[in-house]
Amino acid sequence: MKLVITMSRRFGTGASVIAKELSEQLDIPVYDKAYIEQKVNDHMYDSEAEAIRKLAEKPCIILGRCASDILKDRMNVLNIFVCADKEDRIKRIMETKNLNHDEAKELVEKTDEQRASYYYEHTGKTWGDVNDYHMILDTSQLGLENCSDILMHYFEKLEYI
Repeated sequence: MKLVITMSRRFGTGASVIAKELSEQLDIPVYDKAYIEQKVNDHMYDSEAEAIRKLAEKPCIILGRCASDILKDRMNVLNIFVCADKEDRIKRIMETKNLNHDEAKELVEKTDEQRASYYYEHTGKTWGDVNDYHMILDTSQLGLENCSDILMHYFEKLEYI
């Protein structure tokens, strides 16, 4: 099966780390906002949705960009939402961006707000609604270091890989 994974996430959850680990284990590419926007800006595609549909013709991981909604009717797509406790996310951003607590908190809140607005603007839906995803991963509860292993076990059990 040509597995396509969409990964929506709250800011600071470590979802990009999970995506990178899965990419290496499954030997498939990860496409993020910068990559997709570049394809649209290079006029390879008229819209991000068109670019995402084209990328999803082959196995891949797509981070954000409403990919879960754009690809909702495809049978080979697994939609994942990654969350974590707010304080854990703030700590992660403090470390990765070298910010103090207040700066990191503001960045987490601002980025989450922007993602929610973007999602609603393009889908008319509430970002993070559990009904729009096949699986929710809480990196605070599961441990960031365990999430890719959990997913790989799931893929093996269902014979996706």
